[in-house]
Amino acid sequence: MNSSLEVLKKIYKPYRYTLKGNVVVLHTTSGDLVVKKKSNTDIKVIFNYLKSRNFNNFPNLIDDSRSDINVYEYVSDINMPKEQKAQDLINVVSLLHSKTTYFKVVSDDTFKSIYDGIKSNIDYLTNYYNNLINNIKRVEYPSPSEYLILRNSSKIFSCLDFCNNELNNWFDLVKEEHKQRVALIHNNLSLNHFIKNDKEYLISWDKSRVDNPVLDLINFYENNFFDLDFTSLFSMYQNKYPLTENEKKLLFIVISLPKKIELSNNEFNNCKIVRESLDYLFKTEELIRPYYTIDKKD
Repeated sequence: MNSSLEVLKKIYKPYRYTLKGNVVVLHTTSGDLVVKKKSNTDIKVIFNYLKSRNFNNFPNLIDDSRSDINVYEYVSDINMPKEQKAQDLINVVSLLHSKTTYFKVVSDDTFKSIYDGIKSNIDYLTNYYNNLINNIKRVEYPSPSEYLILRNSSKIFSCLDFCNNELNNWFDLVKEEHKQRVALIHNNLSLNHFIKNDKEYLISWDKSRVDNPVLDLINFYENNFFDLDFTSLFSMYQNKYPLTENEKKLLFIVISLPKKIELSNNEFNNCKIVRESLDYLFKTEELIRPYYTIDKKD
């Protein structure tokens, strides 16, 4: 990237450049540019496809002629509350999914492969927590973090039981299916990858691909569950791009999986990790509970 960057400096003659994360911003008299290392994803192909679907919420790709870097227009971000920013992001993501959705013919083992992958994770976490809790029970004086795990062990195992039962229910819904609803997913959603200016922009498309749209929701939820009200955000998404029954089940199963708690010699960090992992379970239960009430089922 360094050699190409030097060439760009000669072309655009910036009066200043700024390092922002993994990108370089060139400040020129004719406007600012973003220089970013290329990934395996062909951004030009992605953007051309999005344009063909009448989706334009991304920065312009100025130059992709070099083998190692892309040059984009620089878009400044308006300062706004994160809650408002999250709502705008959800609206853009629902638009992205609706504009690029189609039904893909899949092989007989597609859904079985998804089932086996999640089932393997559930079994691993069940064995892991059985061993962890049994080891803690052997300790004469558990540490505060260990005691916190013991007190909430029933919650951990109830979440695993829920995921296991719902996974079987999900597979009953899809095992005879030969089509899957897919869309172009951003696959790297965070508030840092959303910019509000004259319009809304999603940036950092390097991980984008065609896949199940719930993956975007899973990614965004796991990265921001503590800071945002996902009950209202999910409701907004559902109003604009309603998930099918099997998609919703899959979403709830994956986000309900307990995180693997790994303890270290730093008890302060241990307590923080355990508390955050338990908060995740309780907030997730609060989010999905309304969809499992009698009224909702009826």
